[in-house]
Amino acid sequence: MAVDRQVSPFPGPGSAAPVDIELLPPEEEISEVFFDQDGSAVVGFNPEEEYNIPFGENIADVLEDRVLAKVSGELRHSYEEDLRSRDDWFTTFSKGLELLGIKTEDRSQPFAGSSGVFHPLLAEAVTQFQSQTYKELLPPGGPVDTQVMGKTTDPKIQQANRVKNFMNYQLTYKMQEYDPEMDQLLFYLPLSGSAFKKIYFDPAVGRVVARFIKSEDLVVPYYAVDLLTSPRITHVIHMTDNDLRKLQLSGFYRDVDMSPPSNIQQTEVEAKIDELEGKSRTINDEEYTLLEVHVELDLEGFEDYDPEGEPTGLALPYIVTICLDTNQVLSIRQNYVQTDPMRKKIEYFAHYKFLPGLGFYGFGLIHMIGGVTRSVTALLRQLIDAGTLSNLPAGFKSRGLNIQRTDDPLQPGEWRDVDAAGGNLRDSFLPLPYKEPSATLANLLGTLVESGQRFASGMDQGIGDGNQNAPVGTTVALLEKGLKVISAIHKRLHYAQRIEFKILKRVFGESLPPVYPYQVQGGEENVFQEDFSNDVDVVPVSDPNIFSSTQRIILAQTQLQLAQSAPELHNMKEAYRKNVSGAEYSRY
Repeated sequence: MAVDRQVSPFPGPGSAAPVDIELLPPEEEISEVFFDQDGSAVVGFNPEEEYNIPFGENIADVLEDRVLAKVSGELRHSYEEDLRSRDDWFTTFSKGLELLGIKTEDRSQPFAGSSGVFHPLLAEAVTQFQSQTYKELLPPGGPVDTQVMGKTTDPKIQQANRVKNFMNYQLTYKMQEYDPEMDQLLFYLPLSGSAFKKIYFDPAVGRVVARFIKSEDLVVPYYAVDLLTSPRITHVIHMTDNDLRKLQLSGFYRDVDMSPPSNIQQTEVEAKIDELEGKSRTINDEEYTLLEVHVELDLEGFEDYDPEGEPTGLALPYIVTICLDTNQVLSIRQNYVQTDPMRKKIEYFAHYKFLPGLGFYGFGLIHMIGGVTRSVTALLRQLIDAGTLSNLPAGFKSRGLNIQRTDDPLQPGEWRDVDAAGGNLRDSFLPLPYKEPSATLANLLGTLVESGQRFASGMDQGIGDGNQNAPVGTTVALLEKGLKVISAIHKRLHYAQRIEFKILKRVFGESLPPVYPYQVQGGEENVFQEDFSNDVDVVPVSDPNIFSSTQRIILAQTQLQLAQSAPELHNMKEAYRKNVSGAEYSRY
């Protein structure tokens, strides 16, 4: 290496000779150059090495603030567009809730104290459906049954029994929220037409949960047709400050400073429900609103690569949680199996539908008979008001020709002063010509009520009204004819519950230890993580073709009657066994 030597013209004190100074050139820095997906050069670091984080962990901890801000802005904008796309469905549902008649109206028109009652057509139909379906979908012994897939062997049968017993134990004993939330879902479903269950491992409680989600808290794009193919699913979560802090300290969410939550803007449905229940928020009811978005993204630094190491440009499934109050991203996690070459998103939601509707959301009784219920309520109020006015007549009494308070409507039993000339006492009173409640309106009311009940309560038709001595074929035909509507609804619920149990089985297999011992009445049992394999399928214990104990008993009796007509062709012991089983099913 060359050395430059310079002689100092100013030698130090006492120096007899010049000083040599050696100047070395600076060493060259060797920096690596990496190329990003868009072709831009990045000098000095490799993004993949910088974002070295285990699969499934919160990658929001390592992403730059600009990337998080971009993700938050785009997803929040998409969420607001998705909300606007369902405004009409949402408005119809919120206005229809008042038809339940939970809260009567205080009306001053056409006169103070006029009737504000609601006809119980809608409330009766909802209550009947909920009470009947709840018993079928949640029997006391547990709602889960199992099937062996493939060739049946003794080990597989034992495996299926372990899975069945464990899941029923969890649903009926360990998961204390399952029964009451399913009960609430079955009351909410016939009103809105759609309800959801979310099945996941909750780190806050340390176990698997299956939460009921109202339709207003799950938002999808306008063009979505089902949960499986929807490109974006947004779950709106309301969480207290303390619960959010717990998840931050556990590492589930980013530990970032959170400003106090803003005032919660209630939706139309939430405001209507609070009004019906007589509740109102106080200043201390502060909650954060989180958006948990299941979406496909192409994140910088976490791109998808082909076997040659080239980026494919494929958007990958993620679960992104955003605080709506602060616009901060709390977590981003991959939502697919690392070894899955297709990168299919993992499902966590089950969609229960009352009627299929014309799009993603189903139709409920509010949509189908809400108009009839509103008309029936109006007719009922007119008849009650007519009876009130007829029983408490009002009118004018003479006192000259000057009528006092001409703009105020006459109240029942009120006699108002009128300035008039003297004369007979009879001539001094003028009752208003109120009529008795109209028979025509009463007949119209009965017709509309019958029409609404025929649609909403078709489950009660054809049961118990038939002739006991009628032929078997006639009995079955009448039974099927009267129960078509509720039978179709029950099959939809059976399908949704099967999807829920499949997700529940998968989450158990992912979260349980290799061996899980648990105590039951009279002993102890074990279940193994490997039991939750594809060798066993889980199904609801309910029969999709039978939705009530009444129907089950009628079919059992019909089968017994058919066997008795030709005992030489039937196994009478089996016929009597089915008859007894049908009669006693409600006990199990």
